[in-house]
Amino acid sequence: MISTGLLFVVTAIAEIIGCYLPWLWLRQGGSIWLLLPAALSLAIFSWLLTLHPDATGRVYAIYGGIYISTAIVWLWLVDGIKPTAWDISGVGIILIGASIIIYGSRFSTP
Repeated sequence: MISTGLLFVVTAIAEIIGCYLPWLWLRQGGSIWLLLPAALSLAIFSWLLTLHPDATGRVYAIYGGIYISTAIVWLWLVDGIKPTAWDISGVGIILIGASIIIYGSRFSTP
């Protein structure tokens, strides 16, 4: 479970980097050369998706919760914007929802 969680976090970071670098180029006047590591990061992101346990809606719903949580940490550490109480509350709700999806499916019958 921990290794799967770590895989979700690494996947989210690769996706965020792959989108953040073109944003820097387009919106912040960054070098066009930012597109090369962005493309590499998105290729790594795509490859990491193949390592996830299943390609199902449930797994991607859980990944979405991890992605949003990672994006808020990125906001703080990279963009230098301290998360608000609303950000933290939202992440908490998202993680509770992801936990319900993860553990609730174990009790339902197919």
